[in-house]
Amino acid sequence: MTKSATGTRGLWPRASAWLLRLALEAAIDRYWLRVAPAVADCRSRRAQLVLLRDHLGPDTASRIAYLWWALSRAGHHRGYELAPSAVELRHLHSEVAGMVGALTAEDIDVTR
Repeated sequence: MTKSATGTRGLWPRASAWLLRLALEAAIDRYWLRVAPAVADCRSRRAQLVLLRDHLGPDTASRIAYLWWALSRAGHHRGYELAPSAVELRHLHSEVAGMVGALTAEDIDVTR
């Protein structure tokens, strides 16, 4: 199919942003389950992001929090904004991959 279905133009970039955010959130959940299960039970994602500073340091925690915010913003439709471009989504994808790697590497170090 070379033509998008009526009313779906611009939806795939936002859906991609949501999927990237879900991947980041899954990595955060796995991190907290291994490092501090009580924090994993906290329903507030923002509280979990704030607590990352104490465990991962300010630089990594800030990057993860900003990435989560950027993906949340990219996923919401606003009539006055364009959907994220393919270039922006590729950049967000590489950032998510890097932060998932950082969370996973930290998991391994903590469990030894």
